[in-house]
Amino acid sequence: MKSQIDASGERIFKKDILKTGAFNVVLVYLGKNQEIPPHPENYAVFFFILEGSGIFTKEGAEHSLQKDGSIYYEKNELRGIAAKEMLILLGIQEPH
Repeated sequence: MKSQIDASGERIFKKDILKTGAFNVVLVYLGKNQEIPPHPENYAVFFFILEGSGIFTKEGAEHSLQKDGSIYYEKNELRGIAAKEMLILLGIQEPH
């Protein structure tokens, strides 16, 4: 999957891998020190960390996660990601 990533490090990269009626799978890349500020989304999502580490905000609490770690966010739950190093995630989300 890493070959599908634009790892220039200049921007956060998201690529749809699979879209079905039951779920969507996305690949997400953040370069070192890049951040997706905490915000709500209108879908639930499960993130699995393929590579790297980061701080994941979940309803105001911070969770430090690394390779092979995971986190689940409910629909409309406040969520954010800050990469400590290059971070590659697989997201499985409900369709929206």
